[in-house]
Amino acid sequence: MKLSRIALAGGVAASTVLLIAGPAAAHVSVQPVGEAAKGGYATLNFKVPNERDQASTVKLEVNFPADHPLSSVTPQAVPGWKIKIDKSKLDKPLEVHGRKITEAVSKVTWTADDGEIAPGYFQQFPVSVGALPEDADQLVFKAIQTYDNKEVVRWIEEPTEGGEEPDSPAPVLKLTAAADDHHGGGAADDAKEGDDHKAADTAASAKETHAAASSSSSDTTARTLGIIGIVIGVAGVAFGVLAGRRRSA
Repeated sequence: MKLSRIALAGGVAASTVLLIAGPAAAHVSVQPVGEAAKGGYATLNFKVPNERDQASTVKLEVNFPADHPLSSVTPQAVPGWKIKIDKSKLDKPLEVHGRKITEAVSKVTWTADDGEIAPGYFQQFPVSVGALPEDADQLVFKAIQTYDNKEVVRWIEEPTEGGEEPDSPAPVLKLTAAADDHHGGGAADDAKEGDDHKAADTAASAKETHAAASSSSSDTTARTLGIIGIVIGVAGVAFGVLAGRRRSA
């Protein structure tokens, strides 16, 4: 009887561990460095954990959303991995900085060359992207992870409206509200405006100083001329007095 109770308790404990471990299993995800603002540019990190104890990850394929094509996709070099970029024609060209973009990146593939993701480790694959769409709240990147034992895991299931996470969720990038200036020009404009105000204040101050100097110079000149006039007048009076005395003598 006691053995049966112990076995039952052990079974319940094991089931609890499995239930807890199941939802906590890691999967391929995407996170921005900083914020991913609508209409802006961002650097994304695709994080790939190795979930197998007896196999290593040797390949990652990330599919970019076709409903919101990105005009610029630039992956960062990762030591030990080769990078392949696939592009596809767009049904509707994109207008970017005054020029038309007729094709966009549809998939980026990283293949282990002199490296791999061993059991118990993860690897990040950075990509610079833009411009992010202004009419979407999130982007879904379907990913495929391949192990060296030929096992393939497809992280392609999109999130449901109920909020429950699917068994093999696709990486989802949440977009934040658009900034005033997608390239950070707002701060530069504020600084320029501040410099303009400072320049105007400096010019006004210089003008007032010049006016004050001119006024002071005018006053000094007037005083000098007045003193000279007084001296000349005194000299004239003295000369007249001396002349009168000479005539009397």
